[in-house]
Amino acid sequence: MDFNKQVIDEFRANNGQVGGYFEGARLLLLTTTGARSGKPHTTPLGYLPDGGERMLVIASAGGAPNNPAWYHNLKADPRATVETGVFVLDVEAEVLEGAERDAAFARAVEGDPGWADYQAKTTRTIPVVTLRVIGPPRVGAPSGGAYLKLVHDGFRRELALIRKELSGSGRPGLGVQLRINCLTVCQGLHNHHTGEDTMMFPGLAERHPSLAPALKRLAREHERIAVLLEELKQALSGEDPLKVRAEIERLVDELEAHLTYEEEQLIPILDLA
Repeated sequence: MDFNKQVIDEFRANNGQVGGYFEGARLLLLTTTGARSGKPHTTPLGYLPDGGERMLVIASAGGAPNNPAWYHNLKADPRATVETGVFVLDVEAEVLEGAERDAAFARAVEGDPGWADYQAKTTRTIPVVTLRVIGPPRVGAPSGGAYLKLVHDGFRRELALIRKELSGSGRPGLGVQLRINCLTVCQGLHNHHTGEDTMMFPGLAERHPSLAPALKRLAREHERIAVLLEELKQALSGEDPLKVRAEIERLVDELEAHLTYEEEQLIPILDLA
C-alpha cells in the first residue's frame, strides 16, 4: 500500500510520469469502488492501448494465487475512473472471456514475456479486462496553455514508448500489439488536429487576427502530418519493421517541430484567456 501511494503521488505530481519500477511503462491510475467498503480505491496499473476508446489491464497480481482487489471491485461495479496523466476518464469495465481473452493475453505476452511468467506462477487463468471510455475526458489543467502542453507531452511520451518498443522488439516482423499502439496514437493525433482545425483555430482567428499567419502555418503542418500518418499506416500493413521505424522517425521529427512552434505561438495567448 505504501508503494502504491508513492507511485500515485508521483504520477499525479508529474502528469503521469514516474520513476523506479514503473519508469518507461504505460501506466494509468484506476479508481474502483470497494466491493465491501463502498469506498474509492486507486491502483497504479500498466495497460495496453486497444484503439481510441479502450484500454486493457491484466489482473496478474504478479502471479499471485488470487485475483487482485481491483478486479473484484470491478466485478461488483464495472464503473470506474482512469487517470492517464493527461485526462481523467469515466470507464466501464468488461472481463474478456474465451478466445477474445486469449488473443488479448497473447498480444500482451508478445510485447512483454513477463506476462507469461506471471501466468506460469499461478494455477488461475489471469483475467484480462477492457476499460471502455463512456464519457468526455476531463482535464485538470489550470489554463488553456497548460492543457495544450499536457496533450502535446502525452503524444511525445507515447511516441517515445513506441520508438523504444520498435528498437527492442528483436523480432523479424511486427507484433500485433505494436501495430495497435501505433494505430492508436495515429488516431489520437488525427482527433486532436481535427479538433484544433474545426474549433480552436477558428476561435483564435476571430479573437486574435494577428495570429492569422501562425494559424495558417499550423493548418498546413496538420495537412503534412496527416500525410505522414497515412504513410505510417501503410507501412504498418506490411511486415517490415525497418520501414515502420523509418516512418515513425519521420513523424516524430516533423511533429516535434510542429508542437514546439504551436506552443511558442499559442500558449501565451491561451494562458491570457
